Amino acid sequence: MSRSGPPTGPGGITPAEAHRLAQGGHAVLLDVREPEEYAGEHAPGALLLPLGQLTARTRLPQRRTVLAICRSGNRSLVAAGLLAARGVDVLDVTGGMRAWRQAGLPTHSGTGCPCGPAI
Repeated sequence: MSRSGPPTGPGGITPAEAHRLAQGGHAVLLDVREPEEYAGEHAPGALLLPLGQLTARTRLPQRRTVLAICRSGNRSLVAAGLLAARGVDVLDVTGGMRAWRQAGLPTHSGTGCPCGPAI
Protein backbone atom coordinates (compact mmCIF):
# COMPACT_ATOMS: atom_id res chain seq x y z
CA MET A 1 0.00 0.00 0.00
CA SER A 2 2.91 2.35 -0.48
CA ARG A 3 2.11 5.76 -1.76
CA SER A 4 4.47 7.60 -4.09
CA GLY A 5 5.82 11.06 -3.45
CA PRO A 6 6.48 12.90 -0.21
CA PRO A 7 4.18 12.39 2.79
CA THR A 8 1.23 14.75 2.69
CA GLY A 9 -0.37 13.74 5.96
CA PRO A 10 -2.57 10.85 6.93
CA GLY A 11 -5.56 9.80 4.94
CA GLY A 12 -8.63 8.08 6.30
CA ILE A 13 -9.98 4.57 5.91
CA THR A 14 -13.32 3.04 6.85
CA PRO A 15 -13.43 0.45 9.61
CA ALA A 16 -14.60 -2.23 7.14
CA GLU A 17 -11.66 -1.58 4.81
CA ALA A 18 -9.26 -1.42 7.77
CA HIS A 19 -10.53 -4.80 8.97
CA ARG A 20 -10.12 -6.30 5.51
CA LEU A 21 -6.54 -5.03 5.14
CA ALA A 22 -5.49 -6.07 8.64
CA GLN A 23 -7.01 -9.55 8.33
CA GLY A 24 -5.28 -10.00 4.98
CA GLY A 25 -1.90 -9.12 6.49
CA HIS A 26 -1.52 -6.00 4.34
CA ALA A 27 -1.68 -3.58 7.27
CA VAL A 28 -1.29 -3.50 11.03
CA LEU A 29 -3.88 -2.01 13.37
CA LEU A 30 -2.35 0.29 15.97
CA ASP A 31 -4.67 1.07 18.89
CA VAL A 32 -3.55 4.35 20.48
CA ARG A 33 -5.97 4.29 23.44
CA GLU A 34 -5.07 3.59 27.06
CA PRO A 35 -4.59 -0.01 28.26
CA GLU A 36 -7.88 -0.02 30.17
CA GLU A 37 -9.80 0.99 27.05
CA TYR A 38 -8.00 -1.64 24.98
CA ALA A 39 -8.75 -4.34 27.56
CA GLY A 40 -12.43 -3.37 27.51
CA GLU A 41 -12.78 -3.85 23.76
CA HIS A 42 -10.49 -3.72 20.74
CA ALA A 43 -10.25 -4.79 17.13
CA PRO A 44 -8.89 -8.31 16.58
CA GLY A 45 -5.12 -8.29 16.14
CA ALA A 46 -4.70 -4.64 17.14
CA LEU A 47 -1.38 -3.72 18.74
CA LEU A 48 -1.57 -1.39 21.73
CA LEU A 49 0.52 1.80 21.78
CA PRO A 50 -1.07 4.62 23.80
CA LEU A 51 -0.77 8.01 22.11
CA GLY A 52 1.18 9.39 25.09
CA GLN A 53 3.87 6.74 24.57
CA LEU A 54 4.31 7.33 20.84
CA THR A 55 7.82 8.72 20.38
CA ALA A 56 10.27 9.19 17.55
CA ARG A 57 12.06 6.06 18.77
CA THR A 58 8.98 3.84 18.73
CA ARG A 59 9.65 0.83 16.52
CA LEU A 60 6.72 -0.01 14.28
CA PRO A 61 6.14 -2.98 11.97
CA GLN A 62 8.00 -2.45 8.71
CA ARG A 63 6.71 -2.74 5.14
CA ARG A 64 3.05 -2.64 6.11
CA THR A 65 0.63 0.24 6.30
CA VAL A 66 -0.19 1.30 9.86
CA LEU A 67 -3.89 1.81 10.59
CA ALA A 68 -4.29 4.05 13.65
CA ILE A 69 -7.46 3.54 15.69
CA CYS A 70 -8.84 4.92 18.97
CA ARG A 71 -12.29 5.34 20.54
CA SER A 72 -13.81 7.97 18.25
CA GLY A 73 -11.08 9.03 15.84
CA ASN A 74 -9.51 12.02 17.60
CA ARG A 75 -6.41 10.46 19.14
CA SER A 76 -5.82 8.23 16.12
CA LEU A 77 -5.86 11.26 13.84
CA VAL A 78 -3.18 12.90 16.01
CA ALA A 79 -1.13 9.68 16.03
CA ALA A 80 -1.50 9.30 12.26
CA GLY A 81 -0.29 12.87 11.77
CA LEU A 82 2.77 12.25 13.94
CA LEU A 83 3.57 9.02 12.13
CA ALA A 84 3.03 10.54 8.67
CA ALA A 85 5.47 13.31 9.60
CA ARG A 86 8.04 10.54 10.29
CA GLY A 87 7.43 9.10 6.83
CA VAL A 88 5.34 6.14 8.01
CA ASP A 89 2.69 4.86 5.60
CA VAL A 90 -0.30 5.44 7.89
CA LEU A 91 -4.06 5.82 7.65
CA ASP A 92 -6.55 6.92 10.30
CA VAL A 93 -9.50 4.59 10.92
CA THR A 94 -12.33 7.07 10.59
CA GLY A 95 -14.72 7.07 13.55
CA GLY A 96 -12.55 4.75 15.64
CA MET A 97 -13.94 1.84 17.64
CA ARG A 98 -17.36 3.49 17.77
CA ALA A 99 -17.64 3.24 13.99
CA TRP A 100 -16.04 -0.22 14.07
CA ARG A 101 -18.85 -1.49 16.34
CA GLN A 102 -21.52 0.29 14.29
CA ALA A 103 -20.22 -1.50 11.19
CA GLY A 104 -20.80 -4.81 12.98
CA LEU A 105 -17.14 -5.79 12.86
CA PRO A 106 -15.71 -8.29 15.37
CA THR A 107 -14.14 -7.18 18.64
CA HIS A 108 -12.18 -8.81 21.44
CA SER A 109 -12.09 -7.93 25.11
CA GLY A 110 -9.88 -8.69 28.04
CA THR A 111 -6.15 -8.95 28.36
CA GLY A 112 -5.97 -12.71 27.72
CA CYS A 113 -7.16 -12.60 24.12
CA PRO A 114 -4.87 -13.77 21.28
CA CYS A 115 -4.28 -10.24 19.95
CA GLY A 116 -0.91 -8.63 19.50
CA PRO A 117 1.08 -7.34 22.46
CA ALA A 118 1.69 -3.77 23.38
CA ILE A 119 4.49 -2.17 21.39
